[in-house]
Amino acid sequence: MSINIEHNKQARRFEVHIDGHSGYLEYKEQGDGVLDYAHTLVPKELGGQGVGSQLVKNALDYARDNNYKVIPSCSFVDSYMNKHEEYQSLRA
Repeated sequence: MSINIEHNKQARRFEVHIDGHSGYLEYKEQGDGVLDYAHTLVPKELGGQGVGSQLVKNALDYARDNNYKVIPSCSFVDSYMNKHEEYQSLRA
């Protein structure tokens, strides 16, 4: 399933909107090139479709492409990073 993820810089979120439902990954800027990925929300209507994983992948790719380090405060982000070795170097 390919979904469109938008980076809402003003709200500091990566967002997805599907069939009237919205999910997001929220972050905080910590300064010194560090982003704290604090919270991921996927409504139950979008559950089980890989939406959360795609949000996290998109957010981690953004961090990598823009030379940020990541604090995975959100347990879902932390778990995703643990399962995907290619993102370990992004840990702050």
